[in-house]
Amino acid sequence: MKGKTVVITGASRGIGAAAARTFVAEGARVALLARSAGQIESLVSELGTAAIGFGCDVSDWASVRDAMDVVKARFGGIDVLINNAGVVDPIARLADADPADWGRTQDINLKGVFHGMKAVIPVMRAQGRGTIITVSSGAAVRALEGWSAYCASKAGALMLTQAAHLEEGAHGIRVLGLSPGTVATEMQVKIKASGVNPISQLAWEDHIPPEWPARALVWMCGDAADEWLGRDVSLRDEGIRRAVGLIA
Repeated sequence: MKGKTVVITGASRGIGAAAARTFVAEGARVALLARSAGQIESLVSELGTAAIGFGCDVSDWASVRDAMDVVKARFGGIDVLINNAGVVDPIARLADADPADWGRTQDINLKGVFHGMKAVIPVMRAQGRGTIITVSSGAAVRALEGWSAYCASKAGALMLTQAAHLEEGAHGIRVLGLSPGTVATEMQVKIKASGVNPISQLAWEDHIPPEWPARALVWMCGDAADEWLGRDVSLRDEGIRRAVGLIA
């Protein structure tokens, strides 16, 4: 990753913040995007000159397009996009879900991925290379009570991964997803508090640390992950954990 430019959405905490630290440790330059620029100021300060950060609402096309233009101007290109921004709200059964809240989840989790892809594909085409990784979920292929908004958005994002691979693979753009399993982040606190479906019943120690998916994201930028192009890598798979170096 030395000298590569990596854009991470939803970078202020959780997997996004852990990924920022891991990519910088591997020699990359990172652009950290979050809805509030103030949320990432301390992380940018921690990472030093290898990092820049600014506000970006992934649900808004103009915001994403402008952010990518800034990154390209600053670093000269974009080698990797990590589509990480996502929300689990509303946790509610279909009959009880607020339509506006339900739609907002699609704006962030699904349209946000589309916006990121659309913004970086021309840059990566011109370079003749690039990697786009979307943080996916087992919810993309498994319905869970109270999670209709989240499951639908992640299923759609997985289809975007497949479509982008089909359309852009020939242009040297690698597109794949990471299904990390349950991760010890703020999202799990919300899930636990909801008391809805079996995921909310898991103990905190059942979740993997965010550093694990962060390390997996770095590994996925290399040729070793080419077997999974156009689909999700599952971090539940012991073989993947071993390949990433998380277990012996």
